[in-house]
Formats: sequence, structure tokens, C-alpha cells
Amino acid sequence: MSDSDKQWYFNMVKGKAELGPISPIEQRMGPYKTKEDAEHAWDIVTDRNAKWEEQDRQWNGKGYRR
Repeated sequence: MSDSDKQWYFNMVKGKAELGPISPIEQRMGPYKTKEDAEHAWDIVTDRNAKWEEQDRQWNGKGYRR
């Protein structure tokens, strides 16, 4: 398999961007054109998740339940 057959993706299990063939869907985010794109996408996801967790803490502190 040549590098042109591979794509960048962010391996969520290993916590890093990797160049490779399609990986198991439960382990990856992507594909992306560059390593930097994969890492930037992961930064966006972690920032979003942190905001959601904070919002959940605020809601739960006010007595709201899902």
C-alpha cells in the first residue's frame, strides 16, 4: 500500500494522529488531508466535550435532571 492510498486520521484509543489505511470505526476520527488537520479536529472535540461537561454540572447543580 503506497502513501497515496493512506489517509490521516486521529486514533482516539492511542490519542494521536496517524497515517494509515482505514482503521476500525470505533477508534478513529477522520480521514483528514494532513496530520495537523487531524490534531486540530481532536482539539475541537475535546474543547466541545469540556464545555458540555461544564454545562451538565451547572444544570445538575440547579436541580435539573435528564
